[in-house]
Amino acid sequence: MTDTQRAVSCGNCSVRRLCLPAGLSQGDIDKLEQITRKKKIVKSGESLFRTGDPFANLYAIRSGSFKSAVIAADGDTQVTHFALPGELLGLDAYSGRVHPSYAEALEDSSVCVLPFSQLETLAQQVPALQQQIYSIFSEELKQENDILMLLGKRSADTRLAALLINISSRYARRGYSASRFVLSMPRTDIANYLGLTAETVSRLFSRFQKEKLIRASGRDVEILDLIGLSEVAGTHCGYEGEG
Repeated sequence: MTDTQRAVSCGNCSVRRLCLPAGLSQGDIDKLEQITRKKKIVKSGESLFRTGDPFANLYAIRSGSFKSAVIAADGDTQVTHFALPGELLGLDAYSGRVHPSYAEALEDSSVCVLPFSQLETLAQQVPALQQQIYSIFSEELKQENDILMLLGKRSADTRLAALLINISSRYARRGYSASRFVLSMPRTDIANYLGLTAETVSRLFSRFQKEKLIRASGRDVEILDLIGLSEVAGTHCGYEGEG
């Protein structure tokens, strides 16, 4: 299968209400589809874009998931974000016009390619789209702040619990189960993201199971006690936040 496929229908997309078309009229969606003529299939382990690539597109995730990571001067890699269906990738390249991070598929995934120059032109003609873009950039800033708060928490169990609650809330927003989901990211990536060791993450998963907070089998996770897990995370039991 080639990277470039036939036109993608925003109107029929299962994540349309969570992506750029949210709140747009059918006529505005039709205009958006004129510039959204490509979807890209990214196999597990492949990069959607690499550090240093020029900024040209935003990418709306239709299916699958990605991790974003930066490479430090000493060569160490730091995972900075996990992206799920309905979310956008590439926003962090807007100001510098080059990608400061790379995005790698955690599983076979599909994205809509949104040429940003054409998107900006269309946004000037469609106020609702312009407002949606501003909202998305605002949410990106909020996510960065949430990440800093998550990583600033002192205890390892609080960090992992907060991540599980965060992913649960994001799946809930997408109409999926808040209590049962697949963690597409390996434990090593979770550990890197949280600033922990893989051994610590594995130990905490085992502890959470013994305490009957979760049930985990491979990458399948079921939250058994959402209130209890929220208490460990130091958050309330709700689905407003997203990190």
